[in-house]
Amino acid sequence: MRHTETNEERCAMSTIAFIGLGIMGSPMAVNLAQAGHTVTGWNRSPGRAEALVAAGGAEAATIAEAVRDAEVVITMVPASPQVEAVAYGPDGILENARPGTLLIDMSSITPRTSVELAAAAAEKGVRVLDAPVSGGEAGAVEGVLSIMVGGEQEDFDAARPVLEALGTTIVRCGPHGAGQTVKAANQLIVAVNLQACAEAVVFLEKSGVDLAAALDVLDGGLAGSAVLTRKKANFLDREFEPGFKLELHHKDMGIVTDAARTVGATIPVGAAAAQLVGSAVACGDGALDHSALLRGVQRLSGVVVGEDKSA
Repeated sequence: MRHTETNEERCAMSTIAFIGLGIMGSPMAVNLAQAGHTVTGWNRSPGRAEALVAAGGAEAATIAEAVRDAEVVITMVPASPQVEAVAYGPDGILENARPGTLLIDMSSITPRTSVELAAAAAEKGVRVLDAPVSGGEAGAVEGVLSIMVGGEQEDFDAARPVLEALGTTIVRCGPHGAGQTVKAANQLIVAVNLQACAEAVVFLEKSGVDLAAALDVLDGGLAGSAVLTRKKANFLDREFEPGFKLELHHKDMGIVTDAARTVGATIPVGAAAAQLVGSAVACGDGALDHSALLRGVQRLSGVVVGEDKSA
């Protein structure tokens, strides 16, 4: 039976500008459009709006055009410099958004950048949430992202109908910058987990064990994790089509190591993982999925990675 939209649901629909239609942003914008929101997308490089348009959204030629009539602006770009590039300046979000607009930055950036953006936006009457996500491309496509939010409770409450089209775990973690701090911790955990999985895979293979059977039983016990579940096929098939690029995880490990140093937290295992992620990028694997940390373990173990399908 076709669902009939209620008045309450109709009132919860928003006019949204979505800035950044990459691996994560494109399916997120599509999910918003399919949920009934009015979505206009903009991407720095052209040709990324086809999926959004097919889902009923629209494409803007400029940021100013995208945000001019938006109630909510969402940014999903790679790092702090890109957030600053789309937010500031005469052609940016803050100069062209209406007062009262809610800006939700879902990029993974430094906590300091988020705090500075919130302060600058407040001068323009624009409300801000930092709301980075975890779940990778698959989570973005399926609409099951984990969303960690920093900002005012009132703004978080206002954003919930939008965020619910994107994720299933949506938590306010504290004031501005808190979402980014939690995301940094998330990336620390994921990197260490991926590295441990990669080392286990090479250990198992060199021991002559049936790898598929071993990963199945490991995933069913205490060693199991969302990382192992989602990346098991990558390890087995040596297929590293990026759901989340190693070069972006390299950026995130820089954020967490810097933030940890700032607050006086010691992260020795995280520091080692950051070096291994950096090594993988330096070896040319930056455009691969972060599960390609396996290739680094193979190199250290004397395996010729050129024999893999991903090479």
